Amino acid sequence: MIRELIIPIAAMAVWQAPANEAEETIMNELGSGRRMLAVNVPSQDRELRGRAPQGKAGETYRIYNGAEMLWEGKSGESFSLIPNSRVLYLVSADNDNKNWQVEWKHEEHNRARETKPTTLKGGADGYKVPSDGTDAGPALRKMLARAGYMGYELQSTTIDLPQGEYHFYPSSSPRLSYYISNHDQQDMQPVGLPLVGLKNVKINGNGSTFVFHGAMQPILVMDSTNVELNGITIAHDAPYYNEGKIVEIADGTTTLEFAPQFRYRIENGRYYLTGNGEKKAPTAVLAFEADGRMVATGKAGDMPWTAKCEPAGANRVRFYINAAKMGLKEGQVLVLRHYGRPHPAMVLYRANDTVLNEVVFRDSQGMALIAQRSRNITINGGGCSCAEGRVYTVSADATHFSNCAGHIRVQGAKYEGMMDDAINVHSTCLSIDKVISPTEITARYMHPQAVGFEVFEAGERIQYIRGATLENHPELGKAVSVKKLNETHLLIRLAAPLPEGIGEGDAIENADWYPSVDFIGCTVQHNRARGTLFTTPKPVLVKDCKFIGSGGSAILLAGDAQGWYESGRCLDVKIINNLFEHNLIQRYQFTEGIISIYPMVKQPAQQQEHYHKNILIEGNTFITHRVPLIYAISADGLIFRNNNVQFDDKHAPMHGGKPYVLRHCGKTDLQTL
Repeated sequence: MIRELIIPIAAMAVWQAPANEAEETIMNELGSGRRMLAVNVPSQDRELRGRAPQGKAGETYRIYNGAEMLWEGKSGESFSLIPNSRVLYLVSADNDNKNWQVEWKHEEHNRARETKPTTLKGGADGYKVPSDGTDAGPALRKMLARAGYMGYELQSTTIDLPQGEYHFYPSSSPRLSYYISNHDQQDMQPVGLPLVGLKNVKINGNGSTFVFHGAMQPILVMDSTNVELNGITIAHDAPYYNEGKIVEIADGTTTLEFAPQFRYRIENGRYYLTGNGEKKAPTAVLAFEADGRMVATGKAGDMPWTAKCEPAGANRVRFYINAAKMGLKEGQVLVLRHYGRPHPAMVLYRANDTVLNEVVFRDSQGMALIAQRSRNITINGGGCSCAEGRVYTVSADATHFSNCAGHIRVQGAKYEGMMDDAINVHSTCLSIDKVISPTEITARYMHPQAVGFEVFEAGERIQYIRGATLENHPELGKAVSVKKLNETHLLIRLAAPLPEGIGEGDAIENADWYPSVDFIGCTVQHNRARGTLFTTPKPVLVKDCKFIGSGGSAILLAGDAQGWYESGRCLDVKIINNLFEHNLIQRYQFTEGIISIYPMVKQPAQQQEHYHKNILIEGNTFITHRVPLIYAISADGLIFRNNNVQFDDKHAPMHGGKPYVLRHCGKTDLQTL
């Protein structure tokens, strides 16, 4: 047995080898995936020695520095390696991660240190990153590994790529295991561009396009500080969803014509999407005008589409469904989609001070950008833009921030054609599942797409939330220890007893991880759901933006302790000098007003305190058909003044057409129209 069995886990708790190795696993640690554990490297002058877990015969275990594999072995094999990064990842390729035995040893000889800022050029310096359609991943990951090693000395490293088209394939990519909020949980993820364990690293794409092939995670920024991406477009080899133009509606059938870029197969009268190696039947369609505007159906947006079909000539398919009865007509474009969310285009996880300058997302089978447990994120320009000849971009939110802190700033970006919001900022609250004692509880992740990642760590403060009324209890708690029992449950020991009246069925959120938000000078247009969604008590500023043709509300202030369990009441929101032009053209979720203040409160009449407070809406222009400008539940300090409102009859009225609809609200100041 190795002498020293304690390792600091990256940005997490401390792991000590289990006393009973036959029964316990190290997967109880927060932040680990099913098969991966992150380990901080204490210094450059250390050697990691140890032994892989004693698993079944033939099981494979690996150690990554993030960008490259440093060691691979079988069950029980010993290893000795000198890290060249700030973080290591212990990965089980075949089974749950069990009982790694490790210790740090000082090296006999120190390595040479580099202290000056350095630029690594993709076309020189021995790094020949191909831009001819072959796999650019291995060469670029070598550059990332070098940059990670150089980050020890705090100097900056720039990776500079000639403008080109760089392709990435899952077959050569490192396979990592981690949880992603609001997505389908993948056991293992091939990661094309792992920006992992980096410090002070800048990647200049100079207008390049990164093309990803097959089912994979394109970009991961994890356990990194001060990473900057500049001038990069993120695309896939083939679209995940297909777009078909309605060329004929006749005899109870609808014929769609597909451009060659859209891949599909017809088997036994069923249509299957086959882009990027998948084979899935669409379950719904979204309708767009040929110029990219969404069709104003006044309905839910997604329309069921499971009809049988047959080939109808070159790139044409005849479906046995009458689109005219759905309010559609020839010349419009249908997006055939399903609801899977396996891979966002980019993940930020335990990443601090990340900057994206002119980073454009073309498509994704999930969100474009998901950030979780990360601090200080800046987005300048870029956004989600439709590729030529297409009307949709990503299958969920453009940007999504779950349990982040510090400041989020998005400025000058363009977001169009998303299935969901341009930006969604929230906390994740957990349900109190069981009160073991006044100072010990189990808490449960409630939504299957929001499990596993860190919501609480030892030493952090706890906000208690009454489940029935969403009221925040004035007394904050503190976690003394947090143990992950399984994928969905935490065991939390508290520094003080639970407040009176808080118990099973109520909720808790992290009172130390809320971000402030600036959303300035952005354009949001032609998306299915809402334009923006904010649920954070820190200041929120929405200024000088354009909201054009969102299917649902332009701005939603939400919050719930049911459903998604996305929480964080708003206490300081300013919506100033924006243009709202014909939003709310469909009846999507929580879309009762152009600005919808819609926390999901089970018993609003029982509230002693309103959920959202201090919301200023001033100096904006509304060009709209007859729909409510404001719909509000449980809001206090709501001000709507000095706005230019122009009603027209471009679309049919919705929700009664009243300008203001208020439910269980406190003080308001609404201009006369």
